[in-house]
Amino acid sequence: MSTVKWATGAAMLTCAGALVACQADPPADPAASAGPSASAPATATVAAPSPSTPPPSTSAGPTDAVLSGSREVAIVRVQSFESGVSLYGQLVEADDDSGRQRFVPTPIGGDKYLIKAYGQPNSHPANDEPSCWQVRNPRTTESLTVEGAVCDTANPGQQFTITASGKGAYAISNESAYLQHSATSGLILEELGDAPLRSTFRFVDNGPARRPAGG
Repeated sequence: MSTVKWATGAAMLTCAGALVACQADPPADPAASAGPSASAPATATVAAPSPSTPPPSTSAGPTDAVLSGSREVAIVRVQSFESGVSLYGQLVEADDDSGRQRFVPTPIGGDKYLIKAYGQPNSHPANDEPSCWQVRNPRTTESLTVEGAVCDTANPGQQFTITASGKGAYAISNESAYLQHSATSGLILEELGDAPLRSTFRFVDNGPARRPAGG
């Protein structure tokens, strides 16, 4: 056992002396080195993970001015020729200026709006008081339609969704029923199912929304 201890001590002295020489003159071939110090140069070149770059913003930008609640618009079905949308007791298309044809889509949260209807700005107080679009359900086999009613933000039947449909056009719906034109019934609300969206609408800016006569 004493021989082993002496040999071990001698080896340690030899290695201690050799360590100084190795630090001053490293071997030409790094691959010939052994132990953790030989692998250090390879691991030092690996970049530490960096925080991921934030994804680009997907915001659609500011709300369209015609949907801001501060502009009066005329609503025209893209697929029609000259007719404009008019609230004349019931929502219809008119070739003249009858009914209420000035609308103010007013945001109430999310993509939902009250659609306020006004008469011609001819200084008649009644024309300056809004009437809001409201779904009329006849609870028969007849189609859903839109009629005018006293504005009520909490009424689901007045909460319309307006979504962009490309090329400056919009789709208008309530729940899952879309405003569509029927050759036999005019403007109605109907669920599409597998059918395509047939009717989209343009909102034509007619200037600042008027202040209602009642304040």
